[in-house]
Amino acid sequence: MTNEPGGSTAAQPDHAETVDPATGGPTDTGRPAPVPAAPALALLATGWLAAMLWSTREAIGSATAGVTAVSLSAFALPGVISAALVAGAAVGLAAGTAVIRRADRVTLRFAVALGAGLLVGLLAALAIDLSYAGDITTRTIAGTTAAAAVIGGALAGARNGAAVGAVASSALGTLIFVVVFSVARDPLFQLFGAGDSQQSLVTAASWVSRTESVLAGLIAGGLAFGYLTWARRRAVRGGTWSGPNWPAYLVAGAGPGLLLLLTEVIIRIGGRSLIDLAAALSEADAVAQTSLGTSRVDNAIWVLFVGALTALVSFGRTLGSPPDDETPADETPGNETADDETAGTDGARTGEAGDRAAGR
Repeated sequence: MTNEPGGSTAAQPDHAETVDPATGGPTDTGRPAPVPAAPALALLATGWLAAMLWSTREAIGSATAGVTAVSLSAFALPGVISAALVAGAAVGLAAGTAVIRRADRVTLRFAVALGAGLLVGLLAALAIDLSYAGDITTRTIAGTTAAAAVIGGALAGARNGAAVGAVASSALGTLIFVVVFSVARDPLFQLFGAGDSQQSLVTAASWVSRTESVLAGLIAGGLAFGYLTWARRRAVRGGTWSGPNWPAYLVAGAGPGLLLLLTEVIIRIGGRSLIDLAAALSEADAVAQTSLGTSRVDNAIWVLFVGALTALVSFGRTLGSPPDDETPADETPGNETADDETAGTDGARTGEAGDRAAGR
């Protein structure tokens, strides 16, 4: 036999195109995942960090005494750190996506993303030093914010840029929701039965916190699913990549909760001096700082699990059921019975014809 086209020994292509059964498009070809709206996401995240720094400065500046300023700084630190994490990740992702377009340059992409996060951290720290009072509170906030932005930039160096973009966008949406939700806290306290007794206040606060956590998790999972779906459509339209699979949706949905847990770790390491200083003001402040730390961890865990479940279930609903195997018409159920009945009828007719012939 010769290697003629169509022959049994015809030369086969070196890289056959494979098709993803979930999408009907080509599978991953090794190119980097498309990251939709990375510059816009970086701009929004940077703006949110600037807003958090400004609100913190205003709160500290309005304090009438240094004791109050220390307490307010400790309360505002988690919001600043979480905003710096998201800003570092978003800016690092945008920088890495703009500079590197090839999947085999992982080291360079990571270096660019890390450098972008470092730049965000340095600028934020400089803004804090120039606008805040120069004391231990300022140095703690500046140093912890810079460290959080660098960590965010390092996270942006991951290979799956679409998943990082989904985590950054959903985390940003979750942080904005938490601030907006503060308007509804007082009405919800009354709705959940807050009264004059201490027990009713504790119970109502617990229900308000749980409601906030569940809603934040739903928003986180929904935004992560929407972003990855957008990335999937762009990838399939390009014809070079099938888009993210279910592990990416799971990680992206859980990402905001993981970032909140990472925020708590950064606070307890880099911001320990500020938290201890605020807790030492009075016994009530010590109880408040301990309670707030426990509440933040509890909230992060709820956002993690609810967000992951929401994104994964949403992705599962987009998957159609696999097509049933086609069965030949002559092998469909009931055909064997029909054939037996036909054969019996034909046999009966042949017997009747034989009886008539013998009678004649």
